[in-house]
Amino acid sequence: MLIGEVARRSGVSTRMLRHYESLGLVRPDGRNESGYREYSDENIRRIFHIESLRSLGLSLREVARALDDPGFAPAALVDDLVRRTRERIAAETELLERLRRIGAAGPADWTGVLRTVALLRELGSASPADRQRAALTAADDRPVPVEALVEAVLAESDPHVAGALRWALARSGEDGQALLAEALRAPSAPVRERAARALAALPHTTAAAPLRAALADPAPEVRAPAALALAARGAADAVPELLAMVVEGRGDTDAADALAALAQDPAAADRIATGLVGRLARNGTAPPERLRLAQALADIPGAKAAQALVALAQDRDRAVALTAAHVLRLRDGA
Repeated sequence: MLIGEVARRSGVSTRMLRHYESLGLVRPDGRNESGYREYSDENIRRIFHIESLRSLGLSLREVARALDDPGFAPAALVDDLVRRTRERIAAETELLERLRRIGAAGPADWTGVLRTVALLRELGSASPADRQRAALTAADDRPVPVEALVEAVLAESDPHVAGALRWALARSGEDGQALLAEALRAPSAPVRERAARALAALPHTTAAAPLRAALADPAPEVRAPAALALAARGAADAVPELLAMVVEGRGDTDAADALAALAQDPAAADRIATGLVGRLARNGTAPPERLRLAQALADIPGAKAAQALVALAQDRDRAVALTAAHVLRLRDGA
């Protein structure tokens, strides 16, 4: 069979068939009287084998080894091909996501495209300073897709960069809220904590719903920012978690301040005082816990809080008693 007919039947161009011959991959049986190459049925089968192996991602050198080396073991090469294919898919997926984000930024010209690309690169930089600068400059003249900001804030471990990213996300409107709410269901507690902190930084009242959901999270580091943010919005359902924070010493100062702010409502004040007194009444309350509860009672108005402080002023622990007595004097002076 002549080379033109082989090309038609195999789908391999005559130029590539000559290239295979130059590499020694395919050796035509000879030439006819007119000097044209002649391919046998065995040559045709080998060409199909070459194309099959190339379709798996093998290089021509690897194809030659696979076909001609009797001791060639395919398992190791197949494993390597799997690894290379995964890397290629990951790279292509990353490129697709980058292109989608650039499109979402709506650049008006190539200058806008380049600015968005530069900003996305800075957000993914290994340098915290570069990431922080990118977050702070994600302003109107350098728009960045909300999805990129959410992904960055959920991955950020540096507290300064995280703060800048939350600020940028809060300026971007409500578009990121749904993505952050979805991240509250992530299996990783650090990711859920970052999502809760980012939601807490949003100025929108609609963020209260996912923050309430975060109050049921098994991780205290997720519940705490949600409770503080809800208290700042005047939500009394944050009270149980705030009480737990005081007792356990998890951001107890912030929690006490939040309780004091909520207690400006008389109904909430009575509920908060009842909760604090109830914690005091539990058996096995340690002195550090009673001290934190005394400090939290300082700014809670009403007779119930005052009575609890009177009892604490007689506490067997000197630090607790002195603190409660001092708080009572301040309340009387006020």
